[in-house]
Amino acid sequence: MVGAVHIIGAGLAGLAAAVRLAGSGRRITVHEGSKQAGGRCRSYHDAATGLYIDNGNHLLLSANQAALDYAATLGTADRLHGPAEAAFDFFDLRTRTGWRLRIDDGRIPWWIFDPQKRVPGTSWRDYVALAKLMFTGERPLGEVIPCKGALHERLIEPLMVAALNTAPPVASAALARNIVRETLAKGGACCRPLVATGGLGTVFVEPALDHLRARDVSVLMTHELRALVTQGDRVTALDFGDETIALGPDDAVILAVPAWTATALVPGLAAPTEFRSILNTHFRTVAPPGTPPLVGVIGGTAEWIFVFPDRVSVTTSNADRFMKEPREKLAQTIWDDVRSVIRLTDEALPAWQIVRERRATFAATPEQNALRPGPRTAWRNLALAGDWTDTGLPATIEGAIRSGNTAAALI
Repeated sequence: MVGAVHIIGAGLAGLAAAVRLAGSGRRITVHEGSKQAGGRCRSYHDAATGLYIDNGNHLLLSANQAALDYAATLGTADRLHGPAEAAFDFFDLRTRTGWRLRIDDGRIPWWIFDPQKRVPGTSWRDYVALAKLMFTGERPLGEVIPCKGALHERLIEPLMVAALNTAPPVASAALARNIVRETLAKGGACCRPLVATGGLGTVFVEPALDHLRARDVSVLMTHELRALVTQGDRVTALDFGDETIALGPDDAVILAVPAWTATALVPGLAAPTEFRSILNTHFRTVAPPGTPPLVGVIGGTAEWIFVFPDRVSVTTSNADRFMKEPREKLAQTIWDDVRSVIRLTDEALPAWQIVRERRATFAATPEQNALRPGPRTAWRNLALAGDWTDTGLPATIEGAIRSGNTAAALI
């Protein structure tokens, strides 16, 4: 007899698991505790700006195959847009200069020998440090790559802070190594930036819900799991407070919730305990024609500027230092950065919204990385999923979807 599968959590990990299992012949039910699916990748209509915005901006790369396959399954891969080459625009607010990093396709990094393609103020010899990273073990990133110099300030730090959401000196060198192995080491074909210009929800969330419902998968919102009932090596029931669902001998559970929720539900589960915040700021404004869709910012509060047809959105990672700042002050400071970078003539602060994710990702340090559990648990019908599980990657869209796929494969 083919049993049912209960997926707890409708973030990207849970949705990916459900999409992978849909059509398998098993009865699939997704239980989400909140009113909206998508987790940190949800999109919504914001009253302050009158816009459809993302809870947080996320950049994908062409190497993110699990995310691209997931979007292809949903028929939404064409909603991810980016340049035909691996090109990244940067602007240094300290020197008021901009440049474009261009990474050649192919594994041989010819681009580091071309001053017109590499980071200004660097020599090809500076990039040898990245080669050292390819063979490192688990230790602080600051012990592998010097945290100084033009290459660090203008490339390594902005990319690693964005990917790891942790200060590079104390970040996990192993996680940084895995990022470089999957992207830069494979050449520009794996480094092209991809952005969901219509909103992350239109690519990864709403189409997934439609896909699941069309395949008779039940998606229950505001259905929060209160406790797992276990006996021996099995989960025997799910306690939702107002109802308890008994599990049959062939039923299974995928727990795709945040780390702090998982540790409250699963006895003795080891998981990351430290987290880092991300600050996202959205402005209702239209950038001048020809403005790059993505700009990395050096020396400002803004770190990455995303340019959409109806808005400009800004991401600041590793943002614990800004969590207590007055919202109005932050909005003005970031708006001043935006105006300097994309040359907006309008000085007045437009309609804006700030979204603070206080526990956006686990702290990507060696110590916290070591706490990440695999998908298997002590209960043979319970699997874990989430970007905080041991995917080999930091907390990213790609890692979340991979974890959902892995949990589905175990089931």
